[in-house]
Amino acid sequence: MKRRQFIKTLGASASLVLLQTPALAAVNKLVSKPKKIVWVVLRGAMDSLHTIVPITDKNYHVLRPKLAPSIANDLLPLSTDFAFHPALKHMHGLYKSKQLLPIVAVGSGYPRRSHFDGQDYLESGLSSLDHDTGWLGRALNEMTANTKALAVANSVPISMRSSSKVSTWYPSRLKDADENIYEALMNLYQNDEMLSSRLQEGLNTQEMAGNTSTKKKGKFVDLAKSCGKLLANNDGVDCAMLEVGGWDTHNNQTVRLNRQLEGLDQGIAALQAELGEYWQDTVVIVATEFGRTAKENGTGGTDHGTGSAMFIAGGAVQGGKVLGDWPGLAKEQLFNNRDLMPTTSTFSWIGAVLQQHWQLDSKTIANVFPDNPAYTTQLIS
Repeated sequence: MKRRQFIKTLGASASLVLLQTPALAAVNKLVSKPKKIVWVVLRGAMDSLHTIVPITDKNYHVLRPKLAPSIANDLLPLSTDFAFHPALKHMHGLYKSKQLLPIVAVGSGYPRRSHFDGQDYLESGLSSLDHDTGWLGRALNEMTANTKALAVANSVPISMRSSSKVSTWYPSRLKDADENIYEALMNLYQNDEMLSSRLQEGLNTQEMAGNTSTKKKGKFVDLAKSCGKLLANNDGVDCAMLEVGGWDTHNNQTVRLNRQLEGLDQGIAALQAELGEYWQDTVVIVATEFGRTAKENGTGGTDHGTGSAMFIAGGAVQGGKVLGDWPGLAKEQLFNNRDLMPTTSTFSWIGAVLQQHWQLDSKTIANVFPDNPAYTTQLIS
């Protein structure tokens, strides 16, 4: 392996976190830190109509004669018009404690139904795809020089590209090396500042993230738990990104989506638990590339659609209500006579979070999302 590639490999597991002495920790408490943001991408197009159920829309049961009854008796009430899927018990608790905002009928503006392009579009935040820059990366560039970000992934995702403040971490499936090996490497690199610092950073990150058993590596709940530990470190990262696959439910949706939503719910709970007191200054943004068809298909599932839903959660959120403009599910109200109509922009909601939580001004938001100004709805306490 070439030296440059080796350096890059070491850096991929680092979150630029330094070990602290008690004295340094005391000083850090006096330093103003950016509020924390966690960005969660649900890859595969989550079915919003099976997640945030429109209980008063009479067309819902007509369009979904099998899917709708499968959860009808166990729904968790939100408002007079909507209810949560039964698997979202912790998130329902957050809603009731006014720390979560479900937003219905959202869309990124992506005009087609390709998973890969749709995800890239969601991460880029631009009207034309650019794989070298992401909305979160552009936002990070507007933050203070000591702001740090972490992608819980094997490589930097599009969302965070174009920023030098991003590092990556992901649990390895390889057997942990003996401590003597690390000591030998440190001795080997003692005259190379870059190599030695990258190795130390990677070891610090590994220590703070905690041990994850081999069988569970890659599960969202475990990744979210490790992410929370890293964010909660006083000299740690201020922003993180997580991703969850498996939302493409063309068939057997009742069973599959129950499993997916249960995993999401457990992950959010683990993230909150590990953040501890930092939860009060954290906003979690959860979104997916697009929605699914309003009508169920013949294999107990749904196909690629348009309008979907998103969640904004955290101790800093002014929650307890369902946001978004509900378009209705009558045939003439559907997008292309088949999909939930998106009525608000995913990016404008995210822009509102950046403006209210990170205090980015309108001009800066325009650089992050050139085609989608931030909404003025109050989202942050």
